[in-house]
Amino acid sequence: MRRLEEVLIVEGRYDKNALSQVVDAVILETSGFGIFHDRQKQALLRRLAEQRGLIVLTDSDAAGFVIRNFIKGCVPPERLKQAYIPDVPGKERRKSAPSKEGKLGVEGMRPEVLLEALEKAGAHFLDEERSARSAERISKADLYRVGLSGGPGSREKRAVLLRRMDLPERLTADGLLEVLNALMSREDFFGLTEE
Repeated sequence: MRRLEEVLIVEGRYDKNALSQVVDAVILETSGFGIFHDRQKQALLRRLAEQRGLIVLTDSDAAGFVIRNFIKGCVPPERLKQAYIPDVPGKERRKSAPSKEGKLGVEGMRPEVLLEALEKAGAHFLDEERSARSAERISKADLYRVGLSGGPGSREKRAVLLRRMDLPERLTADGLLEVLNALMSREDFFGLTEE
C-alpha cells in the first residue's frame, strides 16, 4: 500500500473505505453538503492544507463538482490538488438503484482506477526511506497514556485539547488521532500534551 503525503478529502464514509484499501493516508469526509455549514471543518481543511496539502476526490456527478468548487473557495489554490474519476455508467453494489446521473461514484471504482486518479492529480507518495523516518506515528495507546482516550475524564480532556488547537468539537478520538498525525510528529504531540 502506498503512503500519501497529502490529506484526501472525500464525500462520505463509503468513499473513505474504498480509498483506505488503496492508500495509507489521512482521509476526511465532507459529509456531502454538510461541509457548507461546518465552519470548524472548513477551518480544519485550511489548516491541513497549509501543513500537508489537500487532494479532493469526489464523485463525477453534479453534487461532487459543487462540493469540489466549495472547497476550492475555502483553501488556497496552491495547497489543493484535484483528482478525478472517469465517468463510468453503473451502480454501486450496496445501492438498489443507480445514482441520479447513472454513474459510479468513488466507492464503485476499482482500486487501480483510484490510484491512477491520484497519480494524475500529482499526489506525492512518500518513498520508503521517508516513510521509515516518519513511522513514529501517534497511536491510540499514546492518546490513552496522556488521558485523551479510554479513561475517566478523557472526553473532557479531549474537548479542552480540541478547543486549544481550534479543532472541531465533534471530532472523535479516532478522528483526533488522524488529525494529530497529519499535523505533528509523535515527539511534538507529547510536548503539546505536557504543557
